[in-house]
Amino acid sequence: MTRRIVCLRHGQTRWNVEHRFQGHTDIPLDEVGVAQAARAASLLAALKPTMIVSSDLQRAHQTALPLARLTGLTVTVDKELRERGGGDWEGLTREEIRAGWPAEFKSWRAPNGESVTDVAHRVNVAVRRWAASLAEDGLLVVASHGAAIRLGIAALLGLPEPLWPILGGLGNCSWSILEESSRGWRLTEHNAGTLPTPVSSDDIQA
Repeated sequence: MTRRIVCLRHGQTRWNVEHRFQGHTDIPLDEVGVAQAARAASLLAALKPTMIVSSDLQRAHQTALPLARLTGLTVTVDKELRERGGGDWEGLTREEIRAGWPAEFKSWRAPNGESVTDVAHRVNVAVRRWAASLAEDGLLVVASHGAAIRLGIAALLGLPEPLWPILGGLGNCSWSILEESSRGWRLTEHNAGTLPTPVSSDDIQA
Protein backbone atom coordinates (compact mmCIF):
# COMPACT_ATOMS: atom_id res chain seq x y z
CA MET A 1 0.00 0.00 0.00
CA THR A 2 1.79 3.14 -1.18
CA ARG A 3 0.89 6.61 -2.33
CA ARG A 4 1.72 7.71 -5.87
CA ILE A 5 1.81 10.96 -7.81
CA VAL A 6 1.38 11.33 -11.56
CA CYS A 7 2.72 14.65 -12.87
CA LEU A 8 1.02 15.25 -16.22
CA ARG A 9 2.19 17.95 -18.59
CA HIS A 10 -0.48 19.79 -20.55
CA GLY A 11 -1.29 19.08 -24.18
CA GLN A 12 -0.04 20.99 -27.19
CA THR A 13 -0.82 24.67 -27.71
CA ARG A 14 -0.32 26.93 -30.70
CA TRP A 15 2.52 28.65 -28.87
CA ASN A 16 4.23 25.27 -28.35
CA VAL A 17 4.22 24.78 -32.10
CA GLU A 18 5.55 28.30 -32.64
CA HIS A 19 8.21 27.83 -29.92
CA ARG A 20 6.97 30.82 -27.95
CA PHE A 21 7.65 31.20 -24.24
CA GLN A 22 4.26 30.73 -22.57
CA GLY A 23 5.00 31.15 -18.87
CA HIS A 24 1.98 32.59 -17.05
CA THR A 25 0.23 33.61 -20.29
CA ASP A 26 -3.07 31.73 -20.40
CA ILE A 27 -2.94 29.89 -23.73
CA PRO A 28 -5.57 27.20 -24.53
CA LEU A 29 -4.93 23.79 -26.04
CA ASP A 30 -5.06 23.53 -29.82
CA GLU A 31 -6.90 20.70 -31.62
CA VAL A 32 -3.91 18.38 -31.30
CA GLY A 33 -3.64 19.18 -27.60
CA VAL A 34 -7.30 18.34 -27.03
CA ALA A 35 -6.78 14.95 -28.71
CA GLN A 36 -3.62 14.36 -26.66
CA ALA A 37 -5.51 15.08 -23.44
CA ALA A 38 -8.22 12.58 -24.37
CA ARG A 39 -5.63 9.89 -25.13
CA ALA A 40 -3.73 10.52 -21.89
CA ALA A 41 -6.98 10.36 -19.93
CA SER A 42 -7.85 6.96 -21.39
CA LEU A 43 -4.46 5.60 -20.28
CA LEU A 44 -4.26 7.24 -16.86
CA ALA A 45 -7.82 6.29 -15.91
CA ALA A 46 -6.62 2.69 -15.74
CA LEU A 47 -4.38 3.68 -12.81
CA LYS A 48 -7.54 4.56 -10.83
CA PRO A 49 -6.60 8.04 -9.59
CA THR A 50 -8.22 9.23 -6.38
CA MET A 51 -7.50 12.96 -6.71
CA ILE A 52 -6.86 15.40 -9.57
CA VAL A 53 -5.29 18.83 -9.07
CA SER A 54 -4.47 21.29 -11.84
CA SER A 55 -2.64 24.51 -12.45
CA ASP A 56 -5.00 27.45 -12.84
CA LEU A 57 -3.83 28.06 -16.42
CA GLN A 58 -6.36 26.74 -18.91
CA ARG A 59 -3.98 24.57 -20.92
CA ALA A 60 -3.37 22.45 -17.82
CA HIS A 61 -6.97 22.54 -16.63
CA GLN A 62 -8.24 21.52 -20.08
CA THR A 63 -5.80 18.60 -19.98
CA ALA A 64 -7.15 17.41 -16.62
CA LEU A 65 -10.84 17.60 -17.50
CA PRO A 66 -11.08 14.49 -19.75
CA LEU A 67 -9.54 12.38 -16.97
CA ALA A 68 -12.03 13.83 -14.50
CA ARG A 69 -14.92 12.90 -16.79
CA LEU A 70 -13.68 9.31 -17.13
CA THR A 71 -13.06 8.81 -13.41
CA GLY A 72 -15.95 10.81 -11.97
CA LEU A 73 -13.53 12.97 -9.99
CA THR A 74 -13.47 16.76 -9.83
CA VAL A 75 -10.47 18.92 -10.75
CA THR A 76 -9.20 21.14 -7.96
CA VAL A 77 -7.29 24.22 -9.16
CA ASP A 78 -4.10 25.42 -7.49
CA LYS A 79 -2.26 28.44 -8.89
CA GLU A 80 0.95 27.30 -7.20
CA LEU A 81 1.19 24.63 -9.91
CA ARG A 82 1.39 27.12 -12.77
CA GLU A 83 4.35 27.40 -15.13
CA ARG A 84 7.55 29.32 -14.50
CA GLY A 85 6.89 33.01 -15.08
CA GLY A 86 8.68 34.23 -18.21
CA GLY A 87 8.76 37.94 -17.45
CA ASP A 88 9.79 39.98 -20.49
CA TRP A 89 10.07 36.84 -22.63
CA GLU A 90 6.44 35.71 -22.58
CA GLY A 91 5.04 35.47 -26.09
CA LEU A 92 8.47 35.62 -27.73
CA THR A 93 10.15 32.92 -29.81
CA ARG A 94 13.56 31.53 -28.89
CA GLU A 95 15.08 33.38 -31.85
CA GLU A 96 13.64 36.67 -30.57
CA ILE A 97 14.90 35.95 -27.06
CA ARG A 98 18.38 35.05 -28.31
CA ALA A 99 18.58 38.26 -30.35
CA GLY A 100 17.29 40.56 -27.61
CA TRP A 101 18.96 39.04 -24.54
CA PRO A 102 22.07 37.06 -25.63
CA ALA A 103 23.61 36.87 -22.16
CA GLU A 104 20.37 35.94 -20.39
CA PHE A 105 19.56 33.46 -23.13
CA LYS A 106 22.70 31.45 -22.34
CA SER A 107 21.65 31.01 -18.71
CA TRP A 108 17.91 30.90 -19.58
CA ARG A 109 17.05 33.56 -17.00
CA ALA A 110 14.22 35.79 -18.14
CA PRO A 111 14.31 39.43 -17.05
CA ASN A 112 11.51 39.97 -14.54
CA GLY A 113 10.80 36.23 -14.65
CA GLU A 114 10.84 33.60 -11.93
CA SER A 115 14.01 31.89 -10.82
CA VAL A 116 14.24 28.11 -11.06
CA THR A 117 14.74 27.99 -7.28
CA ASP A 118 11.47 29.81 -6.62
CA VAL A 119 9.53 27.61 -9.05
CA ALA A 120 10.98 24.41 -7.61
CA HIS A 121 10.06 25.48 -4.09
CA ARG A 122 6.46 26.51 -4.78
CA VAL A 123 5.67 23.41 -6.86
CA ASN A 124 7.33 21.07 -4.37
CA VAL A 125 5.38 22.61 -1.48
CA ALA A 126 2.09 22.42 -3.41
CA VAL A 127 2.54 18.81 -4.51
CA ARG A 128 3.54 17.69 -1.01
CA ARG A 129 0.52 19.47 0.46
CA TRP A 130 -1.90 17.65 -1.85
CA ALA A 131 -0.12 14.31 -1.51
CA ALA A 132 -0.34 14.54 2.28
CA SER A 133 -4.13 14.26 2.04
CA LEU A 134 -4.01 11.01 0.03
CA ALA A 135 -5.04 7.70 1.53
CA GLU A 136 -2.25 5.15 1.93
CA ASP A 137 -2.99 3.66 -1.49
CA GLY A 138 -4.08 6.94 -3.12
CA LEU A 139 -3.02 8.25 -6.53
CA LEU A 140 -2.75 11.98 -7.13
CA VAL A 141 -2.70 13.36 -10.68
CA VAL A 142 -1.12 16.80 -10.97
CA ALA A 143 -1.79 18.55 -14.30
CA SER A 144 0.88 21.17 -14.75
CA HIS A 145 3.64 22.40 -17.06
CA GLY A 146 7.03 21.31 -18.34
CA ALA A 147 9.37 23.48 -16.29
CA ALA A 148 7.12 23.44 -13.23
CA ILE A 149 6.98 19.64 -13.21
CA ARG A 150 10.68 19.09 -13.83
CA LEU A 151 11.77 21.58 -11.19
CA GLY A 152 9.15 20.45 -8.69
CA ILE A 153 10.19 16.82 -9.06
CA ALA A 154 13.86 17.73 -8.61
CA ALA A 155 13.05 19.51 -5.35
CA LEU A 156 10.69 16.75 -4.20
CA LEU A 157 13.46 14.19 -4.68
CA GLY A 158 15.90 16.35 -2.74
CA LEU A 159 18.34 16.77 -5.63
CA PRO A 160 20.89 19.56 -5.17
CA GLU A 161 20.31 22.40 -7.63
CA PRO A 162 23.44 21.70 -9.75
CA LEU A 163 21.95 18.28 -10.55
CA TRP A 164 18.51 19.50 -11.61
CA PRO A 165 19.40 19.40 -15.34
CA ILE A 166 19.76 15.61 -15.00
CA LEU A 167 15.97 15.45 -15.39
CA GLY A 168 15.00 16.02 -19.00
CA GLY A 169 11.88 17.81 -20.17
CA LEU A 170 8.44 16.31 -20.77
CA GLY A 171 6.59 16.10 -24.06
CA ASN A 172 3.06 17.40 -24.35
CA CYS A 173 0.67 15.13 -22.41
CA SER A 174 3.52 12.98 -21.14
CA TRP A 175 3.86 12.26 -17.46
CA SER A 176 6.20 11.27 -14.65
CA ILE A 177 5.30 9.00 -11.74
CA LEU A 178 6.54 9.30 -8.17
CA GLU A 179 6.05 6.64 -5.53
CA GLU A 180 6.41 7.03 -1.79
CA SER A 181 8.83 4.69 -0.05
CA SER A 182 10.17 4.38 3.47
CA ARG A 183 12.98 6.75 2.48
CA GLY A 184 10.79 9.35 0.81
CA TRP A 185 9.61 9.90 -2.75
CA ARG A 186 11.29 8.18 -5.68
CA LEU A 187 10.89 8.62 -9.43
CA THR A 188 9.63 5.45 -11.13
CA GLU A 189 8.78 6.83 -14.60
CA HIS A 190 9.74 10.02 -16.44
CA ASN A 191 8.39 11.51 -19.68
CA ALA A 192 6.21 8.44 -20.22
CA GLY A 193 3.21 8.08 -22.49
CA THR A 194 4.61 8.96 -25.90
CA LEU A 195 7.24 7.80 -28.34
CA PRO A 196 10.54 9.70 -27.99
CA THR A 197 10.10 13.02 -29.80
CA PRO A 198 11.71 16.47 -29.38
CA VAL A 199 10.30 18.31 -26.38
CA SER A 200 8.80 21.76 -27.01
CA SER A 201 8.83 23.51 -23.66
CA ASP A 202 9.49 26.80 -21.89
CA ASP A 203 12.10 24.82 -19.96
CA ILE A 204 14.71 24.65 -22.73
CA GLN A 205 16.40 27.30 -24.84
CA ALA A 206 17.36 25.22 -27.87
